[in-house]
Amino acid sequence: MRLGSLELGGRCRVMGILNVTPDSFYDGGHYNAAAVARGREMAANGAEIIDVGGESTRPGAPPVPEAEERERVVPVITALAAELEIPISIDSRKPAVARAAVEAGAVLVNDVGGLRDPEMVATVAELGVPAVVMHMQGTPETMQRDPDYNEVVTDVKAWLAERVATAEAAGIARDQLIVDPGIGFGKTLEHNLTLMARLGEFRGIAGGVLLGASRKSWLKMLVGAKPEQRLPGSLAGAVAGALAGADIVRVHDVTATRQAIEVANALREFK
Repeated sequence: MRLGSLELGGRCRVMGILNVTPDSFYDGGHYNAAAVARGREMAANGAEIIDVGGESTRPGAPPVPEAEERERVVPVITALAAELEIPISIDSRKPAVARAAVEAGAVLVNDVGGLRDPEMVATVAELGVPAVVMHMQGTPETMQRDPDYNEVVTDVKAWLAERVATAEAAGIARDQLIVDPGIGFGKTLEHNLTLMARLGEFRGIAGGVLLGASRKSWLKMLVGAKPEQRLPGSLAGAVAGALAGADIVRVHDVTATRQAIEVANALREFK
Protein backbone atom coordinates (compact mmCIF):
# COMPACT_ATOMS: atom_id res chain seq x y z
CA MET A 1 0.00 0.00 0.00
CA ARG A 2 1.19 3.49 -0.81
CA LEU A 3 0.32 6.67 1.10
CA GLY A 4 1.53 9.35 -1.25
CA SER A 5 5.28 8.83 -1.43
CA LEU A 6 5.32 6.40 1.53
CA GLU A 7 5.27 2.64 1.01
CA LEU A 8 3.72 0.58 3.80
CA GLY A 9 4.94 -2.91 4.52
CA GLY A 10 8.09 -4.28 6.09
CA ARG A 11 8.78 -1.46 8.52
CA CYS A 12 6.59 0.05 11.21
CA ARG A 13 5.91 3.72 10.47
CA VAL A 14 5.40 6.60 12.93
CA MET A 15 2.24 8.69 12.57
CA GLY A 16 2.29 11.98 14.47
CA ILE A 17 -0.95 13.21 16.06
CA LEU A 18 -1.85 16.83 15.32
CA ASN A 19 -4.98 17.75 17.27
CA VAL A 20 -6.54 21.03 16.11
CA THR A 21 -9.02 20.96 18.97
CA PRO A 22 -9.48 22.84 22.25
CA ASP A 23 -10.40 19.76 24.29
CA SER A 24 -8.24 16.78 23.34
CA PHE A 25 -7.35 14.77 26.47
CA TYR A 26 -3.59 15.41 26.14
CA ASP A 27 -2.66 18.30 23.85
CA GLY A 28 -5.99 19.97 23.13
CA GLY A 29 -5.64 23.71 22.65
CA HIS A 30 -1.90 23.59 23.13
CA TYR A 31 -1.06 23.73 19.43
CA ASN A 32 -4.19 25.32 17.97
CA ALA A 33 -2.62 28.71 17.21
CA ALA A 34 0.51 27.14 15.76
CA ALA A 35 -0.74 23.86 14.28
CA VAL A 36 1.13 24.28 11.01
CA ALA A 37 4.37 25.02 12.85
CA ARG A 38 3.79 21.96 15.02
CA GLY A 39 3.26 19.85 11.90
CA ARG A 40 6.54 21.10 10.46
CA GLU A 41 8.25 20.25 13.74
CA MET A 42 6.82 16.73 13.71
CA ALA A 43 8.09 16.18 10.19
CA ALA A 44 11.54 17.48 11.12
CA ASN A 45 11.56 15.14 14.13
CA GLY A 46 10.88 12.05 12.06
CA ALA A 47 7.11 11.71 11.64
CA GLU A 48 6.40 9.68 8.51
CA ILE A 49 2.68 10.55 8.45
CA ILE A 50 0.81 13.41 10.14
CA ASP A 51 -2.76 12.77 11.28
CA VAL A 52 -4.79 15.98 11.58
CA GLY A 53 -7.96 15.91 13.68
CA GLY A 54 -10.52 18.58 14.52
CA GLU A 55 -12.82 16.67 16.88
CA SER A 56 -11.87 15.13 20.21
CA THR A 57 -12.90 11.50 20.62
CA ARG A 58 -11.91 11.17 24.27
CA PRO A 59 -14.45 9.30 26.44
CA GLY A 60 -17.55 11.44 26.93
CA ALA A 61 -16.62 13.94 24.22
CA PRO A 62 -19.58 15.60 22.46
CA PRO A 63 -19.65 15.80 18.66
CA VAL A 64 -18.37 18.91 16.86
CA PRO A 65 -20.53 20.53 14.17
CA GLU A 66 -19.40 19.62 10.66
CA ALA A 67 -18.68 23.18 9.54
CA GLU A 68 -16.60 23.90 12.65
CA GLU A 69 -14.56 20.74 12.26
CA ARG A 70 -13.92 21.49 8.59
CA GLU A 71 -12.81 25.05 9.41
CA ARG A 72 -10.36 23.71 11.97
CA VAL A 73 -8.62 21.13 9.80
CA VAL A 74 -8.72 22.28 6.17
CA PRO A 75 -6.38 25.31 6.48
CA VAL A 76 -3.85 23.22 8.41
CA ILE A 77 -3.94 20.38 5.88
CA THR A 78 -3.71 22.79 2.96
CA ALA A 79 -0.59 24.40 4.39
CA LEU A 80 1.14 21.17 5.44
CA ALA A 81 0.38 19.35 2.20
CA ALA A 82 1.91 22.21 0.24
CA GLU A 83 5.08 22.28 2.34
CA LEU A 84 5.82 18.70 3.38
CA GLU A 85 6.72 15.61 1.39
CA ILE A 86 5.26 13.19 3.93
CA PRO A 87 1.61 12.08 3.67
CA ILE A 88 -1.13 13.88 5.59
CA SER A 89 -4.09 12.00 7.08
CA ILE A 90 -7.50 13.32 8.16
CA ASP A 91 -8.87 11.97 11.44
CA SER A 92 -12.65 12.37 11.08
CA ARG A 93 -15.96 10.51 11.25
CA LYS A 94 -17.69 12.96 8.91
CA PRO A 95 -17.82 12.29 5.12
CA ALA A 96 -17.93 15.99 4.20
CA VAL A 97 -14.89 16.72 6.36
CA ALA A 98 -13.03 13.78 4.85
CA ARG A 99 -13.84 15.01 1.36
CA ALA A 100 -12.72 18.57 2.08
CA ALA A 101 -9.52 17.29 3.69
CA VAL A 102 -8.62 15.09 0.72
CA GLU A 103 -9.33 17.97 -1.64
CA ALA A 104 -6.95 20.04 0.52
CA GLY A 105 -4.17 17.45 0.19
CA ALA A 106 -4.80 14.60 2.65
CA VAL A 107 -4.10 11.13 1.23
CA LEU A 108 -5.55 8.93 4.00
CA VAL A 109 -8.90 8.95 5.83
CA ASN A 110 -8.63 7.80 9.46
CA ASP A 111 -12.22 7.01 10.45
CA VAL A 112 -12.60 6.26 14.15
CA GLY A 113 -16.21 5.48 13.29
CA GLY A 114 -14.97 2.37 11.50
CA LEU A 115 -16.69 3.09 8.18
CA ARG A 116 -20.07 2.48 9.84
CA ASP A 117 -21.57 5.45 8.01
CA PRO A 118 -22.59 4.32 4.50
CA GLU A 119 -21.94 7.85 3.25
CA MET A 120 -18.36 7.67 4.53
CA VAL A 121 -17.87 4.34 2.74
CA ALA A 122 -19.20 5.85 -0.49
CA THR A 123 -17.04 8.96 -0.06
CA VAL A 124 -13.83 6.99 0.48
CA ALA A 125 -14.64 4.79 -2.50
CA GLU A 126 -15.29 7.82 -4.71
CA LEU A 127 -12.15 9.63 -3.56
CA GLY A 128 -10.01 6.55 -4.17
CA VAL A 129 -7.88 7.01 -1.06
CA PRO A 130 -6.85 4.46 1.59
CA ALA A 131 -8.69 4.44 4.92
CA VAL A 132 -8.17 3.35 8.50
CA VAL A 133 -11.07 1.31 9.91
CA MET A 134 -11.08 1.58 13.70
CA HIS A 135 -13.16 -0.49 16.11
CA MET A 136 -15.21 1.38 18.69
CA GLN A 137 -17.91 -0.13 20.90
CA GLY A 138 -20.59 2.56 21.01
CA THR A 139 -19.73 6.25 20.56
CA PRO A 140 -17.26 8.57 22.34
CA GLU A 141 -20.15 9.68 24.55
CA THR A 142 -21.02 6.12 25.65
CA MET A 143 -18.09 3.81 24.88
CA GLN A 144 -16.59 3.56 28.38
CA ARG A 145 -19.80 3.08 30.36
CA ASP A 146 -19.72 -0.71 30.41
CA PRO A 147 -17.54 -2.31 27.72
CA ASP A 148 -18.41 -5.97 27.27
CA TYR A 149 -17.30 -8.74 24.87
CA ASN A 150 -17.67 -12.49 24.64
CA GLU A 151 -13.95 -12.68 23.75
CA VAL A 152 -12.44 -9.35 22.87
CA VAL A 153 -9.99 -10.37 20.12
CA THR A 154 -12.49 -12.64 18.39
CA ASP A 155 -15.25 -10.04 18.60
CA VAL A 156 -13.13 -7.12 17.42
CA LYS A 157 -11.63 -9.15 14.57
CA ALA A 158 -15.10 -10.23 13.41
CA TRP A 159 -16.38 -6.65 13.54
CA LEU A 160 -13.42 -5.31 11.57
CA ALA A 161 -13.66 -8.13 9.01
CA GLU A 162 -17.33 -7.29 8.46
CA ARG A 163 -16.53 -3.60 7.94
CA VAL A 164 -13.75 -4.49 5.50
CA ALA A 165 -16.14 -6.75 3.56
CA THR A 166 -18.72 -3.96 3.39
CA ALA A 167 -16.07 -1.54 2.14
CA GLU A 168 -14.92 -4.05 -0.48
CA ALA A 169 -18.49 -4.44 -1.71
CA ALA A 170 -18.61 -0.67 -2.15
CA GLY A 171 -15.50 -0.69 -4.33
CA ILE A 172 -12.69 -0.09 -1.83
CA ALA A 173 -9.87 -2.59 -2.32
CA ARG A 174 -8.97 -4.64 0.75
CA ASP A 175 -5.30 -3.73 0.39
CA GLN A 176 -6.26 -0.04 0.66
CA LEU A 177 -7.68 -0.53 4.15
CA ILE A 178 -5.86 -0.46 7.49
CA VAL A 179 -7.47 -1.93 10.59
CA ASP A 180 -7.14 -0.48 14.09
CA PRO A 181 -8.43 -2.45 17.12
CA GLY A 182 -9.30 0.81 18.85
CA ILE A 183 -7.33 0.82 22.10
CA GLY A 184 -9.33 2.80 24.67
CA PHE A 185 -12.49 2.95 22.57
CA GLY A 186 -15.01 0.89 24.50
CA LYS A 187 -12.47 -1.30 26.30
CA THR A 188 -11.41 -2.10 29.85
CA LEU A 189 -7.75 -2.36 30.82
CA GLU A 190 -7.88 -6.13 30.32
CA HIS A 191 -9.44 -5.69 26.88
CA ASN A 192 -6.74 -3.18 25.87
CA LEU A 193 -3.85 -5.34 27.08
CA THR A 194 -5.28 -8.45 25.43
CA LEU A 195 -5.65 -6.65 22.10
CA MET A 196 -2.12 -5.26 22.28
CA ALA A 197 -0.61 -8.61 23.28
CA ARG A 198 -2.37 -10.33 20.36
CA LEU A 199 -2.08 -7.53 17.80
CA GLY A 200 -0.45 -9.84 15.29
CA GLU A 201 -3.74 -11.71 14.94
CA PHE A 202 -5.18 -8.70 13.12
CA ARG A 203 -2.73 -9.03 10.27
CA GLY A 204 -4.34 -10.32 7.10
CA ILE A 205 -7.76 -8.76 7.69
CA ALA A 206 -6.79 -5.86 5.42
CA GLY A 207 -3.75 -4.17 3.94
CA GLY A 208 -2.24 -3.09 7.25
CA VAL A 209 -2.60 -2.70 11.03
CA LEU A 210 -2.47 0.53 13.03
CA LEU A 211 -1.97 0.81 16.79
CA GLY A 212 -3.04 3.96 18.63
CA ALA A 213 -2.13 3.56 22.30
CA SER A 214 -0.16 6.76 22.94
CA ARG A 215 -0.77 8.42 26.33
CA LYS A 216 -4.24 6.85 26.65
CA SER A 217 -6.08 5.99 29.85
CA TRP A 218 -4.95 2.33 29.83
CA LEU A 219 -1.69 3.70 31.21
CA LYS A 220 -3.54 5.47 34.03
CA MET A 221 -5.33 2.21 34.82
CA LEU A 222 -2.06 0.27 34.71
CA VAL A 223 0.46 2.56 36.41
CA GLY A 224 -1.57 5.54 37.65
CA ALA A 225 0.20 8.06 35.43
CA LYS A 226 -1.35 11.37 34.36
CA PRO A 227 -1.34 12.13 30.60
CA GLU A 228 1.82 14.24 30.85
CA GLN A 229 3.60 11.38 32.68
CA ARG A 230 2.81 8.62 30.18
CA LEU A 231 5.72 8.85 27.74
CA PRO A 232 7.62 5.79 29.08
CA GLY A 233 4.51 3.62 28.97
CA SER A 234 3.58 4.94 25.54
CA LEU A 235 7.00 4.03 24.20
CA ALA A 236 6.70 0.53 25.65
CA GLY A 237 3.31 0.14 23.99
CA ALA A 238 4.60 1.40 20.64
CA VAL A 239 7.57 -0.98 20.66
CA ALA A 240 5.36 -3.90 21.68
CA GLY A 241 3.01 -3.04 18.84
CA ALA A 242 5.80 -2.79 16.31
CA LEU A 243 7.25 -6.14 17.36
CA ALA A 244 3.78 -7.68 17.11
CA GLY A 245 3.50 -6.53 13.50
CA ALA A 246 1.93 -3.06 13.50
CA ASP A 247 2.48 -1.19 10.24
CA ILE A 248 1.79 2.19 11.84
CA VAL A 249 1.93 3.51 15.41
CA ARG A 250 -0.06 6.69 16.02
CA VAL A 251 1.71 8.80 18.65
CA HIS A 252 1.98 12.18 20.34
CA ASP A 253 5.75 12.05 20.95
CA VAL A 254 7.42 11.76 17.57
CA THR A 255 11.10 12.18 18.44
CA ALA A 256 11.24 9.60 21.23
CA THR A 257 8.95 7.17 19.45
CA ARG A 258 10.87 7.31 16.19
CA GLN A 259 14.05 6.28 17.99
CA ALA A 260 12.24 3.47 19.81
CA ILE A 261 10.61 2.24 16.60
CA GLU A 262 13.94 2.24 14.77
CA VAL A 263 15.15 -0.26 17.37
CA ALA A 264 11.97 -2.31 17.00
CA ASN A 265 12.30 -2.29 13.20
CA ALA A 266 15.89 -3.49 13.46
CA LEU A 267 14.78 -6.35 15.72
CA ARG A 268 11.97 -7.25 13.31
CA GLU A 269 14.57 -7.90 10.63
CA PHE A 270 16.07 -10.70 12.74
CA LYS A 271 12.83 -12.57 13.43
